[in-house]
Amino acid sequence: MKHPTDSMLREDRLPHIWCPGCGLGIVMRCYIDALIKSGVPLERHVCVSGIGCTSRIPGYLNMDTYHTTHGRALPFATGMKVANDNLLVSVIAGDGDLFNIGGNHLIHAARRNMDLNVICVNNFNYGMTGGQFSATTPMGRVTATTKKGNIEEPFNIPHVVSSLGASFVSRWTVLHMRQLSKAIGRMMEMKGFNFLEVISPCPPNFGRNNNFPDALSMLEYFRKNCVEDDDADLSGVGISFSGEKIIVGNFIDSEKPPYHEREKSLFARR
Repeated sequence: MKHPTDSMLREDRLPHIWCPGCGLGIVMRCYIDALIKSGVPLERHVCVSGIGCTSRIPGYLNMDTYHTTHGRALPFATGMKVANDNLLVSVIAGDGDLFNIGGNHLIHAARRNMDLNVICVNNFNYGMTGGQFSATTPMGRVTATTKKGNIEEPFNIPHVVSSLGASFVSRWTVLHMRQLSKAIGRMMEMKGFNFLEVISPCPPNFGRNNNFPDALSMLEYFRKNCVEDDDADLSGVGISFSGEKIIVGNFIDSEKPPYHEREKSLFARR
């Protein structure tokens, strides 16, 4: 018997490559759910990714997808939107792809208020290439390249993106499947640069090195420590995995004219 969402998957690409306990299957399922509920014809949707575990998601989707080079998902997506503003363009990539390799592209895509829906799956390390630390690895946390603990201050993702003027800023974990699906759906309704951080386990790398022996133990940590607060002061929602609360919610929801509409308005006046 087929599942109602089976038609959304490229069966010839299965089974997937993700490790047991990885949260990326949940993210993909929530994205598919939002796609179906959006009511937008599938031919108007396109999903773009870079390189990494997260960036394999579009490869499993039975729709128009584009797999780009490392860190370059946003400029490719920007080009698509500028060339055809009828497209509903989503970008799904990891913390390393968006905030390390592609950090400068993210800054300017948000500054321009490009009409893109960006989903950043944050597992606090470079999962695909051996578990090196990334720009979101909390201080003191152990990775393959920070054996004695990370000494660099990590990005507080919602605070960074909100400071750049994003129209929508949200954070959930893979434990929050319903909220996650609804947040993606809300992004598909809105114009402008919409950003969602999804906190996900990486059991064989970040988890194993930081006292989470399996994905279930990290999900239990989320269950005990996540607090929903849509009105949180985003300067204080950084994550350390030191027992403090992890603030989740839909923090910013404020639509404003996106880049392509301002461009059209400018040329109409000439």
